[in-house]
Amino acid sequence: MTNLASAIVIDDHPLVARGIADFLLSNCGFSVVQSVSNISAFWDEFNYTNPPILAVVDFWLPDGASLSLLVQLKLQHPATRLLAISADDNVAAVSDKVRSAGADGFLHKQEAPDVFGRAVAALLLGEVWFHDHRSLDRINQPAKELPITADELGLTTRQGQVLAMMLKGLPNKRIALNLSLSEQTIKEHVTGILERLGVRNRIEVITKLRGRTLDDSCQ
Repeated sequence: MTNLASAIVIDDHPLVARGIADFLLSNCGFSVVQSVSNISAFWDEFNYTNPPILAVVDFWLPDGASLSLLVQLKLQHPATRLLAISADDNVAAVSDKVRSAGADGFLHKQEAPDVFGRAVAALLLGEVWFHDHRSLDRINQPAKELPITADELGLTTRQGQVLAMMLKGLPNKRIALNLSLSEQTIKEHVTGILERLGVRNRIEVITKLRGRTLDDSCQ
């Protein structure tokens, strides 16, 4: 795939949105990819005269569920392929909802980058990308993973707590509420975690720690 014009990514965490945009640029042949964090910014960046060929839409946004956005996009810009993503535990239900709203595909955020690439390729060929419910449910079933502590990763206990929630797909705002900290403090912890692990974004964090699980009891 080469020079596939433009795409747009909407995710309420800028690091995730930017990470997906970078992946589309470097691995999927797109020449321009916009990344935004809310619906208002999405429409501000949307090119109405030359609509993007792909829109990657997070299911949960600051404005709420993105179902109305998916419906509007499918009605007004049917040529734009819609890939919904989510870190929601109930993946089968979310998959059904976004499909009914007009999405052409759905991926859980815990999927590997190469799976994401295959899904994008399928959508660009006019195909759809929806797993059956049994395979979706297996994403959330406990897997055999090697335990690792925050200390072994060179992180503080607090950074370990933040990392555990990052791996679950929680945005900074939710992490801040759960830990009774300011969102700015969480942003600083996230920056420190990325630097310590030698990665650029949350997608790379998930990839780097695939097959490992944080052992809170050892912290």
